Order: sequence, then C-alpha cells, then structure tokens
Amino acid sequence: MPETTPTAAVNAWLADFGAALERDDVSTAVEMFAPDGFWRDLVAFTWNIATFEGRDDIGAMLDVTLPEIRPTGWELEGEATEDDGVVQAWLRFETAVARGKGHLRLRDGRAWTLLTTMVELVGHEEQRGPTRPRGVEHAATRGRRSWLEEQEAERAELGITRQPYCVIIGGGQGGLALGARLRRLGVPTIIVEQNARAGDSWRRRYRSLCLHDPVWYDHLPYLPFPDHWPVFAPKDKIGDWLELYARVMELNLWTSTECLGAAYDEAAGTWDVRVRRDGVEHVLRPQQLVLATGMSGVPNVPEVPGAERFTGDQHHSSRHPGGAEYAGRRCVVIGANNSAHDICADLWEHGAEVTMVQRSSTHVVRSESLMASLVGLYSEEAVASGVTHDVADLIFASIPYRVLPELQRPIYEEIAERDRDLYERLAAAGFLLDFGDDGSGLFMKYLRRGSGYYIDVGACELVASGEVALRSGVEVAELRERSVVLTDGSELPADLVVYATGYGSMNGWAARLISQEVADRVGRCWGLGSDTTKDPGPWEGELRNMWKPTHQPALWFHGGNLHQSRHYSQFLALQLKARHAGIPTPVYGMEPVHHLA
Repeated sequence: MPETTPTAAVNAWLADFGAALERDDVSTAVEMFAPDGFWRDLVAFTWNIATFEGRDDIGAMLDVTLPEIRPTGWELEGEATEDDGVVQAWLRFETAVARGKGHLRLRDGRAWTLLTTMVELVGHEEQRGPTRPRGVEHAATRGRRSWLEEQEAERAELGITRQPYCVIIGGGQGGLALGARLRRLGVPTIIVEQNARAGDSWRRRYRSLCLHDPVWYDHLPYLPFPDHWPVFAPKDKIGDWLELYARVMELNLWTSTECLGAAYDEAAGTWDVRVRRDGVEHVLRPQQLVLATGMSGVPNVPEVPGAERFTGDQHHSSRHPGGAEYAGRRCVVIGANNSAHDICADLWEHGAEVTMVQRSSTHVVRSESLMASLVGLYSEEAVASGVTHDVADLIFASIPYRVLPELQRPIYEEIAERDRDLYERLAAAGFLLDFGDDGSGLFMKYLRRGSGYYIDVGACELVASGEVALRSGVEVAELRERSVVLTDGSELPADLVVYATGYGSMNGWAARLISQEVADRVGRCWGLGSDTTKDPGPWEGELRNMWKPTHQPALWFHGGNLHQSRHYSQFLALQLKARHAGIPTPVYGMEPVHHLA
C-alpha cells in the first residue's frame, strides 16, 4: 500500500471528525483525540477563551456547545506538513453564525492539539478589499456632507446626543487596537484617555525607555509598522505612532478625559460611566465597558516607615521623569526587574551615583539571546519564509499553556550556557538569578505573574562591573531624612528613591473605578493557576479574566503587550460585535473565582 501523506492523513481526519460532529456523535469525535490531547478555543465554540485538556473535558464541552454551534465545512488550507512524527495543518470551518480558522497537530493519527478561532461573523464582516466603502458617490447631490463633515458630526453627537454601545477606559495600545477592531465592525465606541494626546502614556515615561520586544512582534492591527521601522522602537516614536494610528483609524478618542467612576444598572443593562472631559462632566451609558488600563494595574507603592520625613525625591517608576535632573546625586532604586534596570542605566548615564536594591531573585535574559530564540516566529527570516505576524500569532496560540514550559526549558538551558559568562559575573556581584520556578524562563514568568524578569539591553553590564552598586536579598526597613535603611541594618545615603516595585492586578482598576464588590466578583486578573511564585493554583489553563466574559456582566479586561493587544483584540471585538448585533452568545467554560487580588 502507498504511504499516506500528511495531507491525506489530515483530510481523512477532518472528514471523519466533521461527520461525527454533524451527527452529534460526541463519543466518536472525542476518540479522535489522543488521551492527553488538547482543544483550545478562541470564541468559535464557547464564546469564551478556554482550553480543554483530555477527552473528558473535550467531550463535556461538545455535549453542551454542539447543538448551538453546528460546525460544518471542515477543510484543509494548503498542504499539511510533518516533522518528528507530528503532522501539522491549517484548516477552516464554519459554525451557525461564524467562519473560523484552526490549526491541527496529529500524532499517530489522533489529535494532539486543536486550535479553533472565530474569524468573522456571517453577515457582519468587516468592509475591506472588494467590499471596502466607496468613500464618495460620483453624482451631483445637494446638501451632501463631505468626509470631514461626517467625521465632525459623528464626534459631535456620539456620547452627547447618541450613546456609544461600548466605552473603553484607556487609550494606550490596548484600547486603540480594540477601538480599531470595533470601528471596522461598526460598533459605536468611545475610548476614554486621561492624557492630552494619544501616545502620551509612552511619551511621559523616562527618556531612555524603548520597547524590549522586536518590531516583528509588536505590530498593531491593520497598520503594520513600515519596513524601515527600528527593531526596538524608542518610547516617543511609539507615542507618535499611536497618535497617528488613532487618526488614521478614525477612532472616537476622548483625550484629556478622566473616568471618575462607573456603575452597572442591571435593570437597564447599561453602565453609567462618569467622566470629566476638558473640565466638563458627562455621563456615558454604554452597554459594554472595557478596562484597557494596562496589564499591570494600579502601581504598587510600598508603605515605608519614615517616608513622610524623607526630604529628597521619591516616586514610583511609572512617574520617573528621567535622569537628567539627578546628575551627581545619590539615587536608590528599589527593585530589580525591567523598569528598575532601565532607570538605573538612565540615572548612571546622567552621572548619578546609583544603587539597586534587589529584594528577591530576577530572571535575566540578554536581548540578543531572546531574539535568537524568536527567529522561527517573529523575525525578518520568519517573514521571508511566509510567517507573518498574524500567522505567528496563531502558531503560538495553538500551543496549550500546559505544555509550554517543557518547550521553553530547552531554550533557556541553551541561553544559560551561551551567556554563562554574564551570569557568572552577575552572581559574583551578588545578583540573585533565577530562570523561573521550573527553569521555563521569561515568557512563562510573564504569563504566570507579569513580573520578575529583565530583558538585558545593557544595564546588566553596569551591575556586573559595579558601576551600579547592588544590595541584594534585603528589604527597605525605613527612610530617614536623607537615607534608606535596609533590613540588614545598613544605611544608603539618598537624594532620590525610586520604587520600581511593580503593579497590582488589573482588577484594582475595577475596585477604583467601579467598586470593591465588583472587583471581588471578577477576581484576580492574569496568571494561569500554575501554583508557582505569585501565581497560585488551581490550574486554569488560560489567563484569568483576559479578553473574555467575566463574572460581572458587560465588564471586560483588555491588556498585555503589543502582541497580545493586537492578537486578542480580534476575539474580544467579535464577542462585543455579536452582542451588539443581538446574536446569542451562550458562554461555556467560565472558571470560578479562586483569588480576589
């Protein structure tokens, strides 16, 4: 018999799988998965973002969702490939209300991983390509309005005489990306931004700040960076791009607008969102409220005994103005993660005398080493081979979080060997190093806790060489008039104290803007339930509360890095559009709340 090709194997699997689903034969469909198989769904089947592990979980999901979803038309896209016994393929399918795209991995003829994603809602597609708007009708028409007049009229009425369907709090990359998606889907949306200009949240940070992720990883929806864009973009360049993006995508962005508070009217099914815009208070009454206030939440500013008597400057890293005014002055930076390293380097460059206080161990990875590990997905080489950022996003999304640590560990073992000299020199300087609780490195730390790491763009050399002084394994005991006292009894003279002490959970914004009751109902945001440091169990398998329904009706959280803001804005926008269009959205797989903060 001729050997079965990967494409033939996938076609056969899809035919049998599709037929089983169409006849509601859940048991047969489930048997087509490996006993340790995974199905990750981004909205298409569950109106949720959820991963199902093992046949029992997959079967339970299908038992509930199949009658409503009615999937059909499972087809292979392109050709399947095989590597090391694993067959991989892209596929497409349809449901009762949507078109979808998926990714399949087969091992020994059974599904090891299946990713299903919603691409578009039938009858509510974005106008693009051949269906793009004409922009103007070529005819003589009295009283018609120009494009500019239409824009001005919309801005004059939305939120004033006509209520938006959705309000997004936060006009950074997350809010703008989601706003652009909703604009394309025809969902009336207002983005509330407290700064005077889009991009000011970047412009107002310390002068040396730049992206630590490379350009191929950081595109926004619809408008990728031009091909001359630097690999690592400076903060002000990003700020200008966000401002341009908001204008080109024609977003209804209310700048210089502070959100004063919000409350949900259950009887009316709307929010009362109080804002102050240019000194005038307004009440917006959207049906959906999105907090896009940043993944990191409210800044953590520790209560340090004696802080009130310190006569120098002290501030959180989020408010650090840069090192220019601290030349020749004694500066103490509390913390040892990304912001702490960047600020130490910035202060040193301006001639300050800098000491870093490292309270607990930090994972460090050189930017060049991290870049080398990303070559297969986000790089110039990847783009040349046809792996665009959108393709890379789906490839990455197809890997269940459960198996990600074992895939990451070999990468960081190689990095540890490659950069052994740096790590040895840091250790000799007293720096406390780790590679995560289980050696899985930076990205797992990011997913689990959103902290505890530094992508080295130069500051590690300053620490290793002693140019930036280091005190590790200690806490701040108190501040005196012009010094920082540590828990080992030592005292550091200081003219400036910077608290690079991180941020709380995003639901801190829900507590501040809505109520503590709502924040508790929603529970903690971010983390996987990995039962590692700062990510308590039980295992949840997806990031808590992000880009999906929460236990507070009509409240959503949108955040993360530029990659996540781009990728997951698609799925949040489709969930919001379905509700706007009156399409039933029965949610399956919502996790109970295990942690309140």
